[in-house]
Amino acid sequence: MNIKKAVYKTSAVNKQGLIIDNTPEFAFVGRSNVGKSSLINALVGQKKLAKTSSTAGLTKMVNYFDINDDFRFVDLPGYGYAKVGKGHLDVWASLMADYLENSTSLQTVFILLDCRISPSELDKDMITYLVYHNIPFRLIATKCDKLSKSQLNKAIENIAKELKLRKEIIIPTSSSSRQGIEILLEYLENVLEANRQ
Repeated sequence: MNIKKAVYKTSAVNKQGLIIDNTPEFAFVGRSNVGKSSLINALVGQKKLAKTSSTAGLTKMVNYFDINDDFRFVDLPGYGYAKVGKGHLDVWASLMADYLENSTSLQTVFILLDCRISPSELDKDMITYLVYHNIPFRLIATKCDKLSKSQLNKAIENIAKELKLRKEIIIPTSSSSRQGIEILLEYLENVLEANRQ
């Protein structure tokens, strides 16, 4: 797939602002500072489409981006840094849950995991949540350029073990070296093509 056009559309701060239509959507979710914005920018070949920040937890809205006038990327709020009782974040009662449970055209949720860090309980909760609601997902390991090949293989095996999933379903990526970007673009193209049939 060649992404020729990618533009910011809008941001939703509440349930009423969520877009409900038939445009296929691919959502990105993960811990704060896991690299969601950087991955979106790498996929579309732009540096500043999705805003990146060194400040964790910056994304607190549902951000929509129109791609090729054909489908959308949706950047969901990062989890893990919200100041709530005893540090536990109830993501299901948030705007994120409103989106995930009400989108009529969600194709896949990409769950991003920092390859250098073991999955958190929130990551595991997110997978359980998506499985419960029968929402398709893929796992994306980010920042893979930070590890050697042997370290990365070990890290992927550790993530798979922690999540009790096959390591083959984890896509290693790097926004800076573009590792895994073509694989993701091919995945998007295959899903969209299957929808048209």
